[in-house]
Amino acid sequence: MERVTGRLIQMYDSIVNFLRKCIFYVLSVGPIPNHIAFIMDGNRRYTKRWNLMQGAGHKVGYSALMSMLKYCYELGVRYVTIYAFSIDNFKRTPEEVQSLMDLMLDKIEELLKDESIVNRYGIRVYFSGNLKLLNEPVRLAAERAMLATAKNSKAVLSICVAYTSTNEILHAVQESCEEKWDEITLLNSSGGYEPDENVNLIELTDIENHMYMAFAPDPDIIIRTSGETRLSNFLLWQSANSYLYSPSVLWPEIGFRQFLWVILNFQRIRVYLDKKRKQL
Repeated sequence: MERVTGRLIQMYDSIVNFLRKCIFYVLSVGPIPNHIAFIMDGNRRYTKRWNLMQGAGHKVGYSALMSMLKYCYELGVRYVTIYAFSIDNFKRTPEEVQSLMDLMLDKIEELLKDESIVNRYGIRVYFSGNLKLLNEPVRLAAERAMLATAKNSKAVLSICVAYTSTNEILHAVQESCEEKWDEITLLNSSGGYEPDENVNLIELTDIENHMYMAFAPDPDIIIRTSGETRLSNFLLWQSANSYLYSPSVLWPEIGFRQFLWVILNFQRIRVYLDKKRKQL
């Protein structure tokens, strides 16, 4: 009986995978987003709604994340960014913060396994944010993951941890000023520096090159679950022309239907978004 059930489940999965690939084939006729970003909102509310143990919602949310990543990379989306842990999340209770750090460490280790989604799809992993704020085990695990996937080139996954957009901008301005100061100091020492009031010391490109997310293009789509339309200090610099989609489902409940809907809507308004970008 168990063998028959196993075969039926395998057959069902095969049919579902085939149908999904057929749908993606049809979608590929239209424009495909290059970069999708996710604000994974609703894990704690999911836990409370179903009276689960603390942290259970985040574990279910991780499964939802794996499904979203699979859909993105199967469709041909090259860049995916997830808002995993905000700097503001450190204000939560020490017990909850430690629980999230432990979960993060466990999931980072999973990414390093040979059978992980990262290795199946050839994904390079970046951890974006003020990583100095992370505890040592998580920070070292993040560094190992970035090093282990550095040669992967088919797709990119950016995991924003200890991140806020205001911190990213502040970091970029500070780095730009320090770099420019070093250049001026070097020129002064050789007697080759002549100030020019008509030339800006710091250009826009200087700041953009020092952003945590400098390696990725601006997101085409930002998806935030739970029906919230706030960006919550996420990719503020990069999202001026992004399409914001806010399904009412909580993050652990997001599925293929919501993913399909946002892609269809993006393809419908792509011309409008491109026109807005050209006006800048």
